[in-house]
Amino acid sequence: MIHKPEPETPIEEIHRIRREISERFGGNIAAIAEDAARRQLASGRPVWQAKPASQSKSMGNECPAGGADRG
Repeated sequence: MIHKPEPETPIEEIHRIRREISERFGGNIAAIAEDAARRQLASGRPVWQAKPASQSKSMGNECPAGGADRG
């Protein structure tokens, strides 16, 4: 009887790919990030960017975290 290897789980696949990327760049996280940014820019796809925290806080009368307005 021929035993087929068990297919890897999605988590195992993620770990394998992460190891391969790390090995390709010698574990240099800055080089990995630079490559990712370069590929992202080259893709031409739109990328969501959050507004800076200072802008979002000045947009209304939000209550402080965890409490009601006490005014």
